[in-house]
Amino acid sequence: MEVIRTPKAMQQRALELKREGCVIGFVPTMGFLHEGHLSLMRLARARCDVLVASIFVNPAQFGPTEDLDAYPRSFERDEALCEREGVDIVFYPDAGNMYADDASVWVDEESLSGVLCGVAREGHFRGVCTVVAKLFNLVQPGLAVFGEKDAQQLRIIERMVRDLNFPVDIIRGPIIREPDGLAMSSRNKYLSGRQREDALCLRKSLDQAEELFGLGERDAKVLRQAMADLIDPVPGAEIEYIEIVDDASLAAVDGINGVVLAALAVRFGATRLIDNAMLHV
Repeated sequence: MEVIRTPKAMQQRALELKREGCVIGFVPTMGFLHEGHLSLMRLARARCDVLVASIFVNPAQFGPTEDLDAYPRSFERDEALCEREGVDIVFYPDAGNMYADDASVWVDEESLSGVLCGVAREGHFRGVCTVVAKLFNLVQPGLAVFGEKDAQQLRIIERMVRDLNFPVDIIRGPIIREPDGLAMSSRNKYLSGRQREDALCLRKSLDQAEELFGLGERDAKVLRQAMADLIDPVPGAEIEYIEIVDDASLAAVDGINGVVLAALAVRFGATRLIDNAMLHV
């Protein structure tokens, strides 16, 4: 397994592979890998000749009060997991190599990014789109895999690929959960024992929405309230949002007719967790 540290070297290697006729599969990550990331690598591995995973904690997607410095990192552990999953190349740059000191060009999505997580995390998706566009230019993938847990991010990347004509097939990877239902996330390590237990209310609230939907409830307000009623009594939980939105436009809906996304963000102390479930008639 190769480890490449600079953008120039990564792009040169990718162009060599493309000249050889290789299909490059790509899984971008911020490291501190868990089973959710590894499941994405397996999806890509089955569809490509050469698998590239990036490990880069992207400063451009963190706000001034967010957890950039504290974000968990363990490259040696991540490297071993990538090798175990059959990754051929790990791209592991640092911020100084990825962004010029006077960088002034950004990729900004102006529709899907203004709701859900985009309300509280101003500039976050500009940072995401910019770094993913840069990574696509460096890695030259024919396909890339993104997880459904970050549902808004996934749909924004799909829109960016469509609107900017990137020759990349985007593959959706399902949410991977702990045995008790908590969606896997690198940020779960921040939770205390009590917060970890409290965080199970996210999955329980989505289960409640799915159950009511299965019984025929189509009023989004009723589903949102049912979800809130399960989370509000949890002492350490602070709801940032609970929304029922159209799966394609991410616009809030009143009644469910088609495919929608039940999405929520909840804070437990300083730790912000997200989760979602798709509902469709």
